[in-house]
Amino acid sequence: MTDAALDALQQRLGHSFAQTALLTRALTHRSHGSAHNERLEFLGDAVLNMAVSALLYQRFSGSDEGDLTRVRAHLVREESLHRAALALGLPQVLRLSEAETRGGGAQRASILADALEALIGAAFLDGGYDAAQRVVRKLFGELIDSTETDNWTKDPKTELQEWLQARRLAVPGYRIVATRGQAHAQTFEVECQVAPLGLAERGEGRSRRAAEQQAARRMLELLKASDRPGSPLRS
Repeated sequence: MTDAALDALQQRLGHSFAQTALLTRALTHRSHGSAHNERLEFLGDAVLNMAVSALLYQRFSGSDEGDLTRVRAHLVREESLHRAALALGLPQVLRLSEAETRGGGAQRASILADALEALIGAAFLDGGYDAAQRVVRKLFGELIDSTETDNWTKDPKTELQEWLQARRLAVPGYRIVATRGQAHAQTFEVECQVAPLGLAERGEGRSRRAAEQQAARRMLELLKASDRPGSPLRS
């Protein structure tokens, strides 16, 4: 990772780091060493949600909480972060172990999404909330400005919760039932439970969030298939 590559990244990011160590750490995967980006990722996740919420609040002044929550969920999910990371050129600047690099880690969605959140966290520590918000606007502003809430379908977890609430049933519960793989490349297996109906479905993903969404999608498919005349699930 050369100085020129870091300079180019900062130009694309819209923030020049006063503390270059923060930038380096944000780009360092767990497999590379102990000074990795997971704590910055934790911080960046919170900052990202706050900054995106503020942008959506300004953009969609006539939308209710449900619409804003649905759009935000799509913007901050792994798939969207992965696309933004690719556009930013993160695969070329990530610091990975040789084994992780050979295994294609620089293109892995979960690693890239985590690194993007870490960069946002690093920008927050380096320049405060205003700097982090400028980075988020650089990454997502054009998409937010050009979209409408109707363009975003509900994610499976949201749709499942609303489906159950419409039938006056308790919201589903989620629990991790298994994790596989090394710490830096884990696969999560999550169970979605609808206790009042005695139903459970499982999903897998490279993050807990992705596994929960898959489990919720499978539960929805099961419930909708059963929601027919004569079924006890039909309201």
